[in-house]
Amino acid sequence: MKFRLPDADLLFTALTLTGLLLAALARWAFPQPGVEVAGYVLAYLAGGVPAFLRAGRELIRERVLDIDLLMVVAALAALAVGAAMEGAVLLTLFSLSSTLEDRAMGRARRAVEALMALRPDTALKREGSATREVPVAALVPGDVVVLRPGARVPVDGTIAEGSGALDESTITGESMPVHKGPGAPVFEATVNLDGVLDVTVTRGTAESTVARMIALVTEAQAAKAPSERFSAWFGQRYTVAVLLGAILAFGVFMALGWGYDVALYRAATLLVAASPCAVVISVPAAILSALSAAARGGVLFKGGAALETLAEVRAFAFDKTGTLTTGKAEVTGIWTPDGDEAGFLSALAGLEAQSEHPIGRAVRAEAQRRGLSPAPVTEVHSAPSEGIEGQDAAGSLWAGNARMVARRGAGSEDPALAALAEGAETLIYAGRGERLLGAVTVADRPRATSAAGLRALSAGGVTERAMMTGDRRPVALRIGAELGLRPEEIHADLLPGDKVRLIAAMTERGKVAFVGDGVNDAAALARADVGIAMGAAGSEVALQAADVALLSEDMTRLAEAHRLARRTARIVKQNLTFALGAMAVLVTGGLFFELPLPLAVIGHEGGTVLVVLNGLRLLADPIRSDRRGR
Repeated sequence: MKFRLPDADLLFTALTLTGLLLAALARWAFPQPGVEVAGYVLAYLAGGVPAFLRAGRELIRERVLDIDLLMVVAALAALAVGAAMEGAVLLTLFSLSSTLEDRAMGRARRAVEALMALRPDTALKREGSATREVPVAALVPGDVVVLRPGARVPVDGTIAEGSGALDESTITGESMPVHKGPGAPVFEATVNLDGVLDVTVTRGTAESTVARMIALVTEAQAAKAPSERFSAWFGQRYTVAVLLGAILAFGVFMALGWGYDVALYRAATLLVAASPCAVVISVPAAILSALSAAARGGVLFKGGAALETLAEVRAFAFDKTGTLTTGKAEVTGIWTPDGDEAGFLSALAGLEAQSEHPIGRAVRAEAQRRGLSPAPVTEVHSAPSEGIEGQDAAGSLWAGNARMVARRGAGSEDPALAALAEGAETLIYAGRGERLLGAVTVADRPRATSAAGLRALSAGGVTERAMMTGDRRPVALRIGAELGLRPEEIHADLLPGDKVRLIAAMTERGKVAFVGDGVNDAAALARADVGIAMGAAGSEVALQAADVALLSEDMTRLAEAHRLARRTARIVKQNLTFALGAMAVLVTGGLFFELPLPLAVIGHEGGTVLVVLNGLRLLADPIRSDRRGR
C-alpha cells in the first residue's frame, strides 16, 4: 500500500513549484534573502522528502535502488556547492514529470475500467405481468429484465422475447448495430437501440463479460512483455552503475585538481544526465496504452508478451468452420437408400441433439423446419475427427465423415450417394454398425468480413496464410476460392494432430499465429506462437483459451490487431532509441564539456515526458470503436 494519498503527488508538486517561484522572484525580481531561503526550503522539502521516502521504502522493502534516490542526491550535491537554485529546478522538474507520468499511466490503466461506468445502477425486473425497478447487483441468473429503447443492457443475458438492434461497440468494437431476436445473447453495457426486449439473465454482475474483460486486461497489464522486463532489469542495474560512476567521476575530477565545489557540481550533473528514467518508462508507456486501446476495440491481449509476439508474426493459420466461415451451416440435401427421409432425419437429429458442432445445429434446424421430433438417443459421445456415436431404441447409432464410414465398414454403391461425395459440400453419413442409413449434405458460408480481413493481413506484411480443416478437399477448395486463397494455402482432410504438425512446420520459417474458435483446436492454439480466439464475447472458455481474444466476429479486426502490434513495436523502438540517444548526448556533455546542471535537468526530465507522450499516442489508435474512421 502506498504511503501517499491519492492526490498527494499533485500537492507536493504544487508546493515544490511554489517554492521555486518564490526563490526565483526573491533572487532576481524582488531581492529578499529571507524569502529566497524560505523558497528553497519549501522546494527541497516538498520535492525531496517524498522522493527520498519512496526511494528508502524501495531500498528497504524490495532491495531496489530507485531512480528517485539519484535525483535527491544530485539536488543535495548542488545545494552543497552553493547551487541551490539548480537543485530546486531539478527537484521541481522531477516532481512535475513524475506527476505527469503517474497521471498518464493511470489514464492508460483506466481506459478499460471506464466501461464499468456504463453499467446502469438499476434494471426493470419482470415479476409476472408487472415490472419492478431493482438494483442491478441484485439480479441473478434466471431473472427476466425488460429493456426499453435506448436502455443499456444491465447484465449478460439471452433475449426471451422481442427483437431489435443493439449497439455492441463497447464490447465487441462493432461500429454497426447488430439485429438480434429470441435466443440471441446480449452483453452488459451494450445499448438497446429500438424495440422492447425481455432478457433472461445468464450471469450476475460479478461474472459479466465486462467484469471478465477488466480482470483479463488487469492481469495482462501485470504480465510484463520481454521488452518491459528488459527495461526494468536494465534500469535497476544501470541505476547502481550511475551512482557508482558519479562517485568515481567525483574522485577523478578531484584528482585532476578541479576543486571540491567544481568536482561535486560536475558529478551531480553527470548523475542527472545518466539517470535512466526515460529508458525505464519508455516501454510500459507504449505497451499499456496499446493494451487499453485494443480492449476498447474488442481485442483482448493476454499481456505485453502476446502483443510483442504478434508484431513479429508473418504467417497466419486459420481453422475453417466458425472462424473463416459463419459456422451456421444449412442442410442442402438428404439421401436415404429406402427413401424414408423423415425417419432418418429424426434419428440423426436425436444423435446430434447433444452436439454443439455447427453441423449438428444444422441437422437439428432442418428437423425442426420439417416439424420432426428428434428420436431419444442416449450414451452419446464423440469420436475425434470422425463424428459422434450413441444408442437409441434400435441399438447403436453413429454419424460422421468418410473416416467413420471406413472404420465401420459401411458403404453403398448408389450413384446418387457417389455424386454427393464428389460435390463441394460437406457430406455427413449415418448408420448402424456396417449398415448405412443415409447421408446429408451441409453447406457453410464464408463470413462477410473474411475475404477483406485476409486481404488486409496480406497488405499488412503477412507473407504466409493457411486454411486448415478436417473437411473434404472439394469443400475446402470451394470456401477457399471464395476467400481468395490459393490451392496450396488450403489444407483439408486433417486430423487434430495434422494441424499441429503443419503449424510446427510453419514455425520453422518464423512466428506463426493460429486463429480458431477458442474451444476446439486447443492443441493447435497451444502449438502456435500466438493463439487467437475468434468471436469470444461472452464465452468463458474462449476468453481463457488463447493469447489473444477477438470479441467480435469481424475478421478485419484481426488485421487491425496485427497492425496495432506492429505500430506498438515501432513506438517502443522509437522510445528506446530516443531515450538511449539523449542519455548518451547528456553524458558526453557532462564528461567532456561544461554541461550546466539546469540543462541536464531539462534534457533528462523533458526526454522522460516525451517518451511517455509518444507511447500514449497509442491510446487513440483507430482500432478503438470510437476512433475508427477518424
